[in-house]
Order: sequence, then C-alpha cells, then structure tokens
Amino acid sequence: MIDWSSFTPWTSLAGGVLIGGAAALLWLVNGRIAGISGICGGLVTNLSQVQWWRLAFVVGLVAAPACWQLLAPLPDIRMQASPVMLAVAGLVVGMGVQLGSGCTSGHGVCGIARLSKRSIVATLIFMGMAMLTVFVMANLGGV
Repeated sequence: MIDWSSFTPWTSLAGGVLIGGAAALLWLVNGRIAGISGICGGLVTNLSQVQWWRLAFVVGLVAAPACWQLLAPLPDIRMQASPVMLAVAGLVVGMGVQLGSGCTSGHGVCGIARLSKRSIVATLIFMGMAMLTVFVMANLGGV
C-alpha cells in the first residue's frame, strides 16, 4: 500500500533534478558515466592511484542525507531483514551488477538518457524483476 499522506512530489522532483544534474555534470566535466557501482569499484580496484573525483562523489553520496537533515527530518528506516539476509542480498545485487555490466544508476539514469539500447533493456529487466520480487514476497513470502 502507498502511504499517500507521506507522498512528497516536490522533494521527489528536487531529488530527481539533483541526481540528473550531478550525472550531467560528471559527464560534462569528467567524461564519465555516473554509475555508482563503477565509481565505487574504481576506488577499491585501483588503490595505487587515488582518483579524487571518485572519492568526492562517494563522500557526496554519504554527506547528502546529513545535509538534508539540516533542512528536514529524514524518514524512519525500519529493517525487517536480519543482517545476514542483508549481506546475502548485497552479494546477489553485486552479482547482478557484474552480470548486467552496470547498476541501475548507470543504466537507468545515464544509459537511458543516452538512448542506449543495452541500458533500456537492462532497466526493463531490473524493473520487471523488482516487480516480480515484490509480488512474490507480498503474496507468497508472508511480507
């Protein structure tokens, strides 16, 4: 069920504009696609040479909620899964990122904007599997 009383179209629009603006700025200034998995992966696979733009991007991702909290309260986060289940889910997502040659931000935000057929197909698969997972968990998983 959607909690319509908590629906915030203006903050959602502002978030989308900020994500799109950051992706466009990274592409224009650095010539790089804003795929979070590739940016984070580059930090850990190339330790001999620090790429400051990658570090700044990740710090910005972490700092953004802290900055937002100065303006408005963050929503309560309730995890119903165990830490082990979260770790397993993270590993499965990581495997999917490798198989799909990128993550939802790289394909969904940047790839579709560039009209990449591969990214459009990948995003359709991401979304379809997400919908199927929610349906199965809601109807068969007891969630």
